Amino acid sequence: MTTYCAKYVNQNCSRRPGYCSRMALKTRGERLRYARERFFKSARLAAKAMGIAVSTYGAHERAEDPGGRDFGPEEAKRYGRRFKVTPEWLLTGYGPGPDGQEPPEQDVWATHNVPLVGYVGAGAAAHFYEVAHGDLDSVEPPIGANENTVAVEVRGDSLGPFFNRWLVFYDDVRHGAPPAELIGEICVVGLEDGRVLIKQIQRGKAEGLYNLNSQTEPSMRDVAIKWAAKVKCMARR
Repeated sequence: MTTYCAKYVNQNCSRRPGYCSRMALKTRGERLRYARERFFKSARLAAKAMGIAVSTYGAHERAEDPGGRDFGPEEAKRYGRRFKVTPEWLLTGYGPGPDGQEPPEQDVWATHNVPLVGYVGAGAAAHFYEVAHGDLDSVEPPIGANENTVAVEVRGDSLGPFFNRWLVFYDDVRHGAPPAELIGEICVVGLEDGRVLIKQIQRGKAEGLYNLNSQTEPSMRDVAIKWAAKVKCMARR
């Protein structure tokens, strides 16, 4: 399980420079397996070559799938060096993949920029909250953007040094209790006290309360959610 800004997102974002392929694999586990297969026939052989427990590495190749185990920036750096890919591609799908694939030119640009509506910075408890409101700027849209798509910008490195000043895109804001399809997803979450967090949503112990999970900090337990929107994608600013 993870919530590092977005598990780090099951969608792929396409932006210049170094945009990702729309053919990029959806999960971190799929990307890791694809990268490994260029050098090793099996996960077992790769794990032994890197001195990693076979069970641990095998679970990483199932990251974001049931029974899998997620990996973070440090593991991504190690795997990236071994498999000749960038850590950020393993984590997010951003950037050209191992084959250097890039989307056709017509797929890259939408007709309108989307508004940047806030900055997301680290709080005292290492959570994330929105520190500015309103349309601060406009930024290039991701593939699949629509008239409701907006972005917030991550400030700081509490999500890991890769993600300082990255953009987080979302559009389908659900007010009140999040619907079933958001459970287990990485979302931009608004709380009653005004904080805006990037967390994985899980059901809490009581009706109408939820646990908000992160990889690098303790879960927030039994929290009321004012609104939530699934993270559409992330991209470097």
